[in-house]
Formats: sequence, C-alpha cells, structure tokens
Amino acid sequence: MTEQMLIIGSGPAGLTAAIYAARADLDPLMIEGFERGGQLMLTTDVENYPGFPDGIMGPELMESFRKQAERFGTRIISSDVTKVDFSADGGPFKAWVGEDEYEAESVVVATGASARWLDVPGEARLRGYGVSACATCDGFFFRDKELAVVGGGDSAMEEATFLTKFASKVTIIHRRDGFRASKIMAQRALDNPKIDVVWNSAVEEVLGDDLVTGVKLKNLQTGDESTLDVDGMFLAIGHDPNTNIFQGHIEMDEKNYVVVKSPTTETSVEGVFAAGDVVDYVYQQAVTAAGQGCQAALDAEHWLESREV
Repeated sequence: MTEQMLIIGSGPAGLTAAIYAARADLDPLMIEGFERGGQLMLTTDVENYPGFPDGIMGPELMESFRKQAERFGTRIISSDVTKVDFSADGGPFKAWVGEDEYEAESVVVATGASARWLDVPGEARLRGYGVSACATCDGFFFRDKELAVVGGGDSAMEEATFLTKFASKVTIIHRRDGFRASKIMAQRALDNPKIDVVWNSAVEEVLGDDLVTGVKLKNLQTGDESTLDVDGMFLAIGHDPNTNIFQGHIEMDEKNYVVVKSPTTETSVEGVFAAGDVVDYVYQQAVTAAGQGCQAALDAEHWLESREV
C-alpha cells in the first residue's frame, strides 16, 4: 500500500502537519519515533504557547497535539525510521522501520533537533527543574534568581543577556580564557553589570535534590574544584539536527540542517518537505515549528493535487 503522506517525527511540526493533512483527507501515516513529542517532552511549564493563559506542562501539550491528530484519522507508529530512499523521481518514496518498508507519495520530515548536553551527574535528573537549554522558554521562571549559562559562542551571549531581564545575576561558565562569540556579542555580555564570567572551567556536576541549588566546577588549568551556588543552569552549547538518516538523500547545509526552498517547505527533492527545528536553527520555538508544520502539510497537499494523487 502506498500512503498519500508519510510524516517522520512527532514534535509540534510533525503533529501540526498531521492535523492539517488528516483534515484534508490525506490519511497521513506518522512514524513518531521512540522519543515522541520532541523537546517539549523535557519541558515542565510552557507559558509562551498561545491559548494557555495559565501555562501547560510540555508533555501535556504534546499529548493534546497527538490526540487531535488521531481524532482526525492520523495513524501513528511508535518506532524510529532506520533508513529512507528518496531517489525515485517524483516518488513514491520509501522509509524503513527495521525490516518493515513503507511507501508514500509525499513525505514531511519533522525530526527536529536535539540540544547538546554535558552528560554530567545531576544534569538529566534535573532537566526541567532548573536545568534548561532554552532561555526564551524558561527564563521567566527565574525572576530574581542567580543563574549559570554554559557556553562561549554567540548563543551563550544571547542567552546570558536575555536572562538578565529576569535573573539577579548570571554567571557564564566557559572552558577557555576567551569567548568564541563575535566581538560585539561578547562585549555586550561583558559590559552587562549583571553578568560575571568563570573562565577556564567546566561543570563537573549539577547539585540539588528536587531543584538545582548549584554546580560543581573544575578549573581546567589548575584542577581546583569549587561550587557555584545558582538556582538554574542553562546550556548554550548548540543543537544537532536529527538528520543522520537523510544524509545523501536531501540537501543539507554545513550544519546538517535541511535546506528548503523558502518561502515554501519543499526540499531539494520534489515531493519531500521539511518543517520545524530540523530546518530552523534561528528561532527553535514550539509555535514557529507548529506554523511550519502547517505550511508543510499545505505544500504537500498542493503538490499532490498538482499530480492528481
């Protein structure tokens, strides 16, 4: 059986694409992956998604997305795609889950991106309880608190500067004795009276039982260890798009994000579309991913209509 639309990934982009496709009677099949729901599954309170004035838990929001997609007829497989073949000119396209093969007239790639983590003790346990990789998402919850930001690039400078809107103090922790960030971004952070820097240091452990209470640091030059008392730690060491299985099948940029023909969501392969954080390394917000998922479904629908599928 050849599906009309196959959606790979199940974050805000993939599930919004599924909702629109299902309501257009395209009977979409979604392979959501074992880690369904995207990065919002690691987020506690979400207060910046429209329509929830009192906020909502990240997993609860994604479960609502999923139920809505299923309500309109989306079929969902809770497995990871292990291989794809987009070589057929104009389709149909193929994807495999282990030995099981699926074929579709159109594909929406919405596998998202994963934040880079330190993999130190306490970090995974306290994600959503003081450990975060998104200042825009979670900074509001740390009003008048002291925070740490780990990183030395432009994103770390942006995160630290943004967090000073809420925090009483922000300490940037960097492994080297100078930032990799652009001079203007670095100077802006250094000139901010609320920002301090701990140079040549790495986080060895995140401290706290139910909430973050501090981080254990190691000076990489002297080997000395110390404790920094903070109420939260924000990681700003980059994201990696989840695109390994698409290497060689669709065009990607130097960072391995999928390239689309803006303002559409069409990839380098006609009939294959992409949406969300797998494309967007600038905004990386649930609401922008959902919007792009809508675009991808509409683009795919119009493409299928043009081929009278």
